[in-house]
Amino acid sequence: MNASTLPAMLSTTEAAARLNVSPRTLEKWRTVGGGPRYHLVGVRRVAYAESDLVAFVEKGARAHTSEVAR
Repeated sequence: MNASTLPAMLSTTEAAARLNVSPRTLEKWRTVGGGPRYHLVGVRRVAYAESDLVAFVEKGARAHTSEVAR
């Protein structure tokens, strides 16, 4: 992978807006699990790849209420 093939990365605020949740929700998911994959960029910066957000949403897709999680 090189710089031209890196996925588009979003900040916590941007990712939260895309998922229609609060940034605090993403922070909690990072601590307890259950949220989308994230990346540490450097020492402190958290970033989300757009493809990971899509995968997270797709994983939650259901056709009916009794469908088992994938």
